[in-house]
Amino acid sequence: MGEEKANWKVQEVEALSRLIDQCKVTTIASSYKVRAPQLQALRKKLRGEVTIKVSKNTLMQRAIEKCEKTKPNIKELPLHIAGASIFMFTNIDPFRLAILLEKSKIKTAAKAGDIAPDDIVIPAGNTGLPPGPVISELTEVGLPTKIEAGSVIITRDTVVAKRGDVISPKLASVLSKLGVKPIEVGLMLNAAYENGSILTSDALRIDLDALKKQIEDAHNYALNLALNSAFATKETAGVLLMKARMDGYAVALKAKVQVKDPVSDSISEAYRAMMAPTPPVEEKVEKVEGEEKKEKGETK
Repeated sequence: MGEEKANWKVQEVEALSRLIDQCKVTTIASSYKVRAPQLQALRKKLRGEVTIKVSKNTLMQRAIEKCEKTKPNIKELPLHIAGASIFMFTNIDPFRLAILLEKSKIKTAAKAGDIAPDDIVIPAGNTGLPPGPVISELTEVGLPTKIEAGSVIITRDTVVAKRGDVISPKLASVLSKLGVKPIEVGLMLNAAYENGSILTSDALRIDLDALKKQIEDAHNYALNLALNSAFATKETAGVLLMKARMDGYAVALKAKVQVKDPVSDSISEAYRAMMAPTPPVEEKVEKVEGEEKKEKGETK
C-alpha cells in the first residue's frame, strides 16, 4: 500500500510538471468555499482552453521545482500557494482568465463567521414576513421596522455590516430569512506565471468599467489634440477636410470671390444685400438736385 501511494504521488508530480512545461500560463487560485457543482460547471465552461487540477499543495511545489530549468523565475510561484488551492494551466492571457473567473462567481447565503466582502445594505420595503418573533430579531441587528397590512416593513435603507466585518450568527439568520445573499463564491487567482513573470492577484484584478472609461477618455483627448493641431490621421481626416471647406467658404464669401462651391452662398448674400432697407427716393433726388445747383453756381 505504501509503495502504491508513493507511486501515485510520483505520477501526479510528473503530470503536473508536464502541464507546466506545455502551457504558457500556470496559475494558483483559492478554492475557499467553492462547491463541487460550481467547480464542475467551470471545468465545462473552460474546457479546451484551461486545464483545472485539484492536487495537494506539496505535490504542486515539487512539480514547480522540476520545471525551474525550463521556466525562468517560476521558483517564486510556490510563495503564493496557501490554503485550499486549485491549479490551472492554459495558453490564454492570464488577464482574460481572471475576467472569466470573476464572471463565474455566484452569490450565496452568509454563514456565521463569514467576512462581509462589501457593505451589506438592507433596503427599505416589505419583508413579506408576518409579525412575530422576527421583529425582535430584525431589531437586534439594527433594522428599523413597523407593521403594515399584516407584514413587517423595514422603514429605511440600513447598513447591517460594513466591508470586512465578521458576520454574527444572528445577522446570518436574519439575512437568510430576508433572502439576502451577500457572499460571493468563486475561484480567485492568487498568482499567475507567464513568460518569466509572476502576476499577483492585485495586478490581475481589473475593473472593466473603469478601464473602458479610461480608454474612452484617452481617445477623446487624443482626438481633440489631433484636431486642434491639424494632425491628419484616419480618424481626423474627414473632420479636418470639413473644417477646411467651411473656412474656405468663409474666406471666399468675405472676399467676394465666386468659386465653384460657394457660388450659391454668394448669390444669397447679394440678394440679402439688395433687399436691405435703403433711404427714401425723394431724399436722394433732393440731394442730387441741390448738388447740381451748387455745381452750376460755382461754374458761373
